[in-house]
Amino acid sequence: MPSSAELDFNPQQPGTDADKAAGPPPFESWGRYPVYQAELKHLHWQGDFPRAIDGVHHGALAVGMGRSYGDVCLLKDGTLLDTTQMNRLLAFDAATGLLTAEAGITLAQILDFAVPRGYFLPVTPGTKYVTLGGAIANDIHGKNHHHAGTFGCHVTQFELVRSDGRRLFCTPLENSDYYAASIGGLGLTGVITWAQLRLKPIVSRKIDYQGIQFHGIEEFLELTRQAEHNEYTVSWVDVTSTGKNFCRGIFMQGDHSQAPAPLKPSPKPKLVFPMELPGFALNGFTVGAFNALFFNKQMKKRVSTQPDYEPFFYPLDAVLKWNKMYGKRGLLQFQYAIPWEHAREGTVAILQAVAKSGLASFLAVLKAFGDVPSPGMMSFPKPGITLALDFPIKPEKSFALFDRLAEMTHEFGGRLYPAKDARMTSTQFQAFYPQWERFARYKDPALTSGFWERVVGGQLGVRGGGR
Repeated sequence: MPSSAELDFNPQQPGTDADKAAGPPPFESWGRYPVYQAELKHLHWQGDFPRAIDGVHHGALAVGMGRSYGDVCLLKDGTLLDTTQMNRLLAFDAATGLLTAEAGITLAQILDFAVPRGYFLPVTPGTKYVTLGGAIANDIHGKNHHHAGTFGCHVTQFELVRSDGRRLFCTPLENSDYYAASIGGLGLTGVITWAQLRLKPIVSRKIDYQGIQFHGIEEFLELTRQAEHNEYTVSWVDVTSTGKNFCRGIFMQGDHSQAPAPLKPSPKPKLVFPMELPGFALNGFTVGAFNALFFNKQMKKRVSTQPDYEPFFYPLDAVLKWNKMYGKRGLLQFQYAIPWEHAREGTVAILQAVAKSGLASFLAVLKAFGDVPSPGMMSFPKPGITLALDFPIKPEKSFALFDRLAEMTHEFGGRLYPAKDARMTSTQFQAFYPQWERFARYKDPALTSGFWERVVGGQLGVRGGGR
């Protein structure tokens, strides 16, 4: 484990009010579905596990900020091990950008430290309120997958503590099997106590950005091909429009500005979504009106600006607890990856099915995955197209739609993202991830999750098996 004597800085102790407010209640995922009761224990030091699970009979699971949408961060009647107080910065090499920190530190806290020193995350999701350990466990991806691959591609080493007390130093060369199983391993191989991440240098907070309107999947695919040289690409797509406006959207591409500018930490967000909206607030009419407004607010087909990185990478982080917008029932997110040979027809068919269902997605993100391989055994991305959709839960419609979309994903050779899932069946999961049985050999027998119990459960014995 790195020593604090290596530090050439005074680490900012995280745990600000804004960071705490950004996370959902302890027993809820970000989608707020399903809702499970579990005992919550806090890990403070790297040696707290496995002592914290003495006497635990219904399994345990290490959790961070709870930003997964489904049940990969939940455990019914079990014990959740909160890692967010294991949040110390341990070492930083200003020449190489190698940063070592405990696994409970958030990406927001890493950015607060790294950006003023001229460094940025190599890969970032659409929220910075996730922990380092969670980013590894879900092998998160970002807008630059076609260039940088997944988060795990930039994790050089970490410590994995098993429930039997073993402490495994994991790298691509040492304990490489546990290294591969833990990246994208959904927190089931042990507790990651600290990790080392290679950051990327920047000279400005600004992004050289272009937004381009498109109409239809063919224009999206052509823009994707043209933007291969851009580091970041992503698209918002309108899933409510039909006819000549079917699959219209805004293609967003960007690169870190190379014009030197002040590198200051970001201000803390002050806005909090004030209330849970009633179930009828998000419907086909209101979401359709929003989509039309969002598309047409860009007055020209192509615009170029230089925004700060915050609204480019984290537009929703400006409003804390925005998931309340979906009401008390919560939301479901559906995200697939379909390989290139079926990506066009699969995307069109799924968008048509969504439009026909009458269920409107407020947030719809369409982008391409590149061919940079992940070191993770169970990682989600594959070369092709990925689409992410958020829906308010309406039990009489939502669940049937999700079941159908999952089947369509399988028919087109794709797979779903466990970190966003709350509905995948065991048959679907095992078809999407045929390597699951090999992965299960590295699962810690004391650890499990709501997701694992749902998609594997008794097939490997009591509480999801392991070795």
